[in-house]
Amino acid sequence: MVTHTTSHGDETMNPLGRPGAGEYAPSYAGYVNAVPDGELLVLLRDQLAETEALLREFSGARGDHRYAPGKWTVKEVVGHIADSERVFSYRALRFARGDRTPLPGFEQEDFIRGGNFAARPLPEIAGELRSVRMATITLFAGLSEEALMRRGPANNVEVSVRALAWIIAGHERHHARIVRERYLG
Repeated sequence: MVTHTTSHGDETMNPLGRPGAGEYAPSYAGYVNAVPDGELLVLLRDQLAETEALLREFSGARGDHRYAPGKWTVKEVVGHIADSERVFSYRALRFARGDRTPLPGFEQEDFIRGGNFAARPLPEIAGELRSVRMATITLFAGLSEEALMRRGPANNVEVSVRALAWIIAGHERHHARIVRERYLG
């Protein structure tokens, strides 16, 4: 388990350390496992810079590119990352504050259809992702260890607050890899 030293010199568990498999639905294991070890808040900041650099490869109409019929455009992928991060962060906020009201899943295709991404320039959507990510980092940075370890029901599965942070990071890594391989490759 990753540890850190407090200002009093005590070694403690890193509350944002990698969550255990019982802290999230098995369907999210790929996302959690894709995140390298390290300080998660630093990784989230660095990841944003990497994704922004990747998106600069798509100028003009390239943001509307689909690698195959029926697949999302680059703009839709970026919008999906931002929308999903908002949903995951909202879940984290609710559970961190002690609200255990069951939260439903969400239909990503409905979000894509309602996102109006085709009418917006890619740099604007990328700016939205930046704003969402900075809010996510601020949220998690301000949570106590106790809050990070709280759990709640989302999409019919118990999930910890800290697992949601790792899911956010892994979800972006997943989609950035797809953009590199299928949209640029």
